[in-house]
Amino acid sequence: MTEVSSLAGRLLVAAPALADPNFTRSVVLVLDHDADGALGVVLNRPTPVDVSEVLEPWAALAGEPGVVFQGGPVALDAALALAVVPGEGPLGWRRVHGSIGLVDLDAPPEVLAGEVGSLRVFAGYAGWGAEQLEGELDEGAWYIVDSEPGDVSVPRPEGLWRAVLRRQRSGLALLATYPDDPSLN
Repeated sequence: MTEVSSLAGRLLVAAPALADPNFTRSVVLVLDHDADGALGVVLNRPTPVDVSEVLEPWAALAGEPGVVFQGGPVALDAALALAVVPGEGPLGWRRVHGSIGLVDLDAPPEVLAGEVGSLRVFAGYAGWGAEQLEGELDEGAWYIVDSEPGDVSVPRPEGLWRAVLRRQRSGLALLATYPDDPSLN
C-alpha cells in the first residue's frame, strides 16, 4: 500500500471511472486524516433544501447558493459548516487548512458574522476507516490536489469537478473534458 501523509486540507477529486454513486464526479475536502481514517465533505452536491429551513440563524451568512449540501453518505441527519476566514479567525471557528475552517454551529452566528466571508452548511460527511482511503487511492479512484479557499464557497458547485481538474498543471487538466457518458462518443 502507498504511504500517504495527512491529506487534511487537500481535495480528493473522483476519477471518471469511480462507480460509487455517492462520489461520482465529486470533489471532497479532507478535514481530518490520520492512521485511524479520514473524514471530509463533498463540496459539489447541493440539495434543494435552503439553509433557512434547517438552520435559520445561519442563513444570512450562507453563501450562494444558500442551500444545504450533502457532505457525504454518512450521518445525513448531522450538520457541519465550513467558512473561509482570513487571519486568526474568531471564536467558534477552527482552522482546517489555510483560511478554511470548521464553524461551531452551536455558537451564536453574531460572533462570526463580521469575519466570515461565506458559510457553507453540509448534511453528513464522507468517512473512511483505517487504510480504507489509502486503498482507494492505490486503486486510482481519487486524484489528490491542492485546495483553494474559493472551492468551499463556489457559487456554481455543479462545475467544480471540471474547474478543479482544469486548473491542474499536469495531465489531470485533460480530464476536465472527459464526457459525462463516454459511451456516447
